[in-house]
Amino acid sequence: MSARVDALSAAHEAVAAERDQYRALYLQTLETCRKLELGLAGPRRERLSESDAQLTMSMLDLLLSDGSGESAALPAPAPVPPPPETPVAAHTRAKPTGRKPLPEKLPRVDIEVLPPEVKQKGTDAFVRIGEDVTETVERRPASLVVVRVRKPKFVPKGCDATAETTVLQAPPPELPFDRSLAGPGLLADTIVRRWQDHLPLHRLERIYGREGLELARSTLCDWHEALGRLVKPLLEAMWADARGAPYLCTDATGVLVQAPEKCRRGHFWVVIAPERHVLFRYTAKHDGAAVDKLLDGYEGYLVADAHAVFDHLYKRGTLIEVACWAHARRYWWKALETDPDRARQALAYIGGLFRVEREAAAAPPEARLATRRAESKAIVDGFFAWCEAEAKQVLDETPTAKAIGYALNQRVALQRFLDDGRLPIHNNGSERALRREAVGRKNWLFVGTDDAAEINAAFVSLLASCQLHDVEPWTYLRDLFCLLPSWPVRRVLELAPLNWNKTLQDQDTQQRLDANVFRRATLGLLDDHTQPK
Repeated sequence: MSARVDALSAAHEAVAAERDQYRALYLQTLETCRKLELGLAGPRRERLSESDAQLTMSMLDLLLSDGSGESAALPAPAPVPPPPETPVAAHTRAKPTGRKPLPEKLPRVDIEVLPPEVKQKGTDAFVRIGEDVTETVERRPASLVVVRVRKPKFVPKGCDATAETTVLQAPPPELPFDRSLAGPGLLADTIVRRWQDHLPLHRLERIYGREGLELARSTLCDWHEALGRLVKPLLEAMWADARGAPYLCTDATGVLVQAPEKCRRGHFWVVIAPERHVLFRYTAKHDGAAVDKLLDGYEGYLVADAHAVFDHLYKRGTLIEVACWAHARRYWWKALETDPDRARQALAYIGGLFRVEREAAAAPPEARLATRRAESKAIVDGFFAWCEAEAKQVLDETPTAKAIGYALNQRVALQRFLDDGRLPIHNNGSERALRREAVGRKNWLFVGTDDAAEINAAFVSLLASCQLHDVEPWTYLRDLFCLLPSWPVRRVLELAPLNWNKTLQDQDTQQRLDANVFRRATLGLLDDHTQPK
């Protein structure tokens, strides 16, 4: 009789546990609906509070230790103790107060303000004993300038008017493309405003109209199409160089493409060759053919999400999959509301991995690999052992079950960073780079055609690579448009942002830039009006 009672009691406890899990899911759904109604749902920072972070680190030490300091098989999840009481630290200011000195690179205009008595009697009647100087930042209106190029014609003196003579005239100055109304500086400005500042064409029309130049958006599109053809060899060289990297990071985001009746969906991809290039490419579809085009000819490690479009490349053996621990962490973050105990233990494991990476970030790859094998491997082994034990106890289709399923399915790829110290443990760099297109998409809403999307990807590649190497984008593009038309094709990679600072120091580059009359004209105007005092 007692055995039957015990069995009924165990069954009752199991049913009660399932009921509690379903109730938690129900409450989570209600909270999500409430946030949607208030317009509060959206991306949020996946980071625990300071007290929770300290708690998860303490939990990680407890889970990995068996009393002898070595990693051990983990017990079933234990109730999370309340955070210890800690005294509140004294408040310290994150930033210094007071006015910062203004940058020295800004041009100065000196204005002297005299007392009325000195103005009346003159400075010769007084002795100057000192002065107080204050600086105020002002703004001049942006200005456009027309560079009028005169090409006089000459004939030798004393030649017979009836005889055939040679008329001498200088060749026209070189422009980024033939019959261009705009010079390199204006063209660079349109690129930066459109794809660095994310201004749609109708806003650019109004901005240039206020500055005195009526520019149709169709004209801007024609300019950018011609510039896209100009920079194409440079982009191809950057892609070829990126395929020589030991590993690449990639991700994708959707974009609307204008079409009759209803916009269709295309995709922007980003491919990062770490410390070298940030490259974007557009494809009409998000499928295996698009991936083949994107990674054509590359063999090595690929840091990406677990999307199925990459599977055929992994099976082919040309690419080695490296999974992202930030993606794995995101599943547990979603499970935090419905299953906080398990989610916090999983986040403790993953937080430990990220802590090791932060501490070893500045170390060379060999030292980082040794640190990973000494510290991270035990955390990884403990995490997957815990996942296997918990997989038998969670309900199907719950956030916790999905988090465990993702981790176990990607187990080999998630452990790949333990084999090579160069590999990152996450793909956050690709997601950050894609924000360029995401922010722009909120402003210009859609691209007009597939060709327009390819031009977008070309210039966003250059702008993102400029940011990677701390190169000022407008100056870079202006000088790039001065150099590219006559630059040797075999040396085109020298003009990439990766090599730009070194290329600028070359005497041949300086001579080519100094010979450009449009660049000289604008620099001369700047020197005349804004020469620092």
